[in-house]
Amino acid sequence: MKAQLSAMMLFAAAAVAGYAQAQSEVFVCVGSNGTREYKNTGETKGCKRVDLQGVAMIPAPASVPYKKPAVQTVSAKTTSSPADFPRIDSGTQKARDNDRMQILADELKSEEKKLAALKQEYNNGEPERRGDERNYAKYQDRLAVMKEDLNRTEKNIEALKREMGVNLK
Repeated sequence: MKAQLSAMMLFAAAAVAGYAQAQSEVFVCVGSNGTREYKNTGETKGCKRVDLQGVAMIPAPASVPYKKPAVQTVSAKTTSSPADFPRIDSGTQKARDNDRMQILADELKSEEKKLAALKQEYNNGEPERRGDERNYAKYQDRLAVMKEDLNRTEKNIEALKREMGVNLK
């Protein structure tokens, strides 16, 4: 309760400071249910005038002009690896690259199989209707999902070919 009163007093002090010449008095009024209200007039029963101190103004610190950092040129020493940085011999790196290409090739093969199956099921935009699709809207929803799957699979294939460095059509 004291924290609320302090916060309200601070708010009232700030409000009074802004209107110091027009409204120089603040009253705290206690209602019948025990709530406190701050008013600029004390005409209501149970109001007491509150003496507020002036608001102290603290000036902002002096601003320091921004200095643009000096541009440093990159030398051969800064671009080379540290002496204790682990190095991999070219044979090991070549083996890793070959493994990576094999993984990508396997992934490409599986995506192409998936695309062929999706195209067969899609049947040029007229897939077979299932028994649970008596409602045409359900059929259209399944058709939209199939089209999204086709597009996503085609994009995956393009990305894999780009990654492998294979020329696209």
